[in-house]
Amino acid sequence: MSRSRVQLWVALWVVYLVWGSTYLGIKLAVRTLPPLLTAGTRFLAAAAILGAILALVRRPLRVTRREALAAAGLGVALLACGVGMVHVAETRIDSGVAAMIAGSVPLQVVVWRALAGERVARPTVLAAAVGLAGLALVVGPDGVSGGSVAIGLLVMLAASMAWSRGSFVSRRLALPADPFVATVYEMLGGGLVLTAVALAAGEGGDLGADALQPGPLAAWAYLAIFGSVVGFSAYVWLLRNAPISQVVTHQYVNPLVAVALGALLLGERPGPTTLAGAALIVGAVVVTARHEGGQRAVGVGARARAGAGAAGGLALRATPRRACAARRGTRAGRSA
Repeated sequence: MSRSRVQLWVALWVVYLVWGSTYLGIKLAVRTLPPLLTAGTRFLAAAAILGAILALVRRPLRVTRREALAAAGLGVALLACGVGMVHVAETRIDSGVAAMIAGSVPLQVVVWRALAGERVARPTVLAAAVGLAGLALVVGPDGVSGGSVAIGLLVMLAASMAWSRGSFVSRRLALPADPFVATVYEMLGGGLVLTAVALAAGEGGDLGADALQPGPLAAWAYLAIFGSVVGFSAYVWLLRNAPISQVVTHQYVNPLVAVALGALLLGERPGPTTLAGAALIVGAVVVTARHEGGQRAVGVGARARAGAGAAGGLALRATPRRACAARRGTRAGRSA
């Protein structure tokens, strides 16, 4: 294999495994750590790390006030209302189920496009309808075995909707052209809001000796460094060096990785209806990504995730404008 091909597959597998594993990381972190504070401090730490790297490679962080506010506001929508709520949801539901619901984000973006009056190809509409039917199965009878689980499913569904809506409207925002710089401001905006809400809710009092255990702290560090910084850097490199139709394969690989890790390491066992719904979601995303991939990536260009995945938790997707901005940004200097 040529060097460039090896680099491409290494970057792809970094995105596959790192972003797919963020659901497991979140589940491990929130076992003892308060969820909102975990998410907020994770994004603030990631913003500091990425900002320091950009300063070292002399990538200017200076942007206009309008661009800074737009990026910070998008961070509140995507990272606070999106990925932050994933942390809350995973205190009540399995990491694999959270990943299945997050996997429907590209299909939800199709719905937002249709509601906005955009012309959407019929195969894409049909695939989205099938995938959303699968989403109904995931959040349906198999999962709702108790009130706590039902609340977790609803929170996760709301998180995915916040992410898809934020992804859709981001195309209209005047964001910094350099995606790494934009990410710093997004993580600052989302991290500050999450941390402020967490402290107002009294989560600071939950940081006792019982909460600060090695396992959850290691998971927090993994989410901050690998989920937010390493995974995103690999994704932006791919946007510049790989066909977008290949890059968007992470949209259906990440949930599969998350479900597999949850089953292997946490003993999670989704029911047959949930698995059937997941199959419909993944199949629909495959069809959507392949049909649309030559023209656009489904959703908005990748940021931190979290988490995303997830994101950590949820992963952003690239529209042509965002993908072009990512390419312009990476040409401006060395990749972080």
